[in-house]
This record gives sequence, structure tokens and C-alpha cells, in this order.
Amino acid sequence: MTAVICPRCAHEDVDRVATSPVPGVWDVLSCGRCFYMWRTTEPERRTSRDAYPESFRLTPEAIAAAQEVPAIPPLRTGR
Repeated sequence: MTAVICPRCAHEDVDRVATSPVPGVWDVLSCGRCFYMWRTTEPERRTSRDAYPESFRLTPEAIAAAQEVPAIPPLRTGR
């Protein structure tokens, strides 16, 4: 994989977590710092740091100052 940076926080620790069943069509990437995930076929505003909306960008300081990561609620049982 060529060098990729996270569109949201510009971190260089990006891992490939999934690949399309048809080789070379898409990959799902994940940032090791802010946990942002994206598919390589998404629009540039979701895949490129330069095009990612500034109001949603994160800095290391903002991540460190975050009050908490929201918990995942328990699964619903029954209907």
C-alpha cells in the first residue's frame, strides 16, 4: 500500500482492514489514532486530507482533550 495519511487527523498509521472481493476495486482503511474508517472509492472529501472539511478535521491536541469516546450501546434483545 502506498503512503496514505488519515483524511481526518493526518496521522500516518493507516491500516487496510478489508479489500474488495474483486482485486483492486476498493479497500477499507482505518486510522490508528482517531479510528476514522473510509473506503477508497468514497468521494475525495472523505478520502483526501486536502479536501476533508476543515470543520471536521482533528488535531492530536483535540483528540487528547476529548472528554470521552461514546460507548456502544448494548444490543437490543427481542422486539
